[in-house]
Amino acid sequence: MRVDKFLKVSRIIKRRTIANEACDAGRVQINDKIVKAGAEVKVGDIITIQFGTNITKVEVTALKESTKKEDAALMYRAVQ
Repeated sequence: MRVDKFLKVSRIIKRRTIANEACDAGRVQINDKIVKAGAEVKVGDIITIQFGTNITKVEVTALKESTKKEDAALMYRAVQ
């Protein structure tokens, strides 16, 4: 699954266009490597997203093409 789609489906970022822009700006990393929006995400990958001064790290636990709002948080877990 593409990283921009994962961020949208998991509701880490609300819109896919915003996820795309974050990737193009170099603010998204997978396993400590800066990636573009089309990069593939696999279960077990660590995604790091920089929102201004805030840095969010999550581990991918599941990949789903679509999900309900209640189940979106089950697609990832926070990493410190």
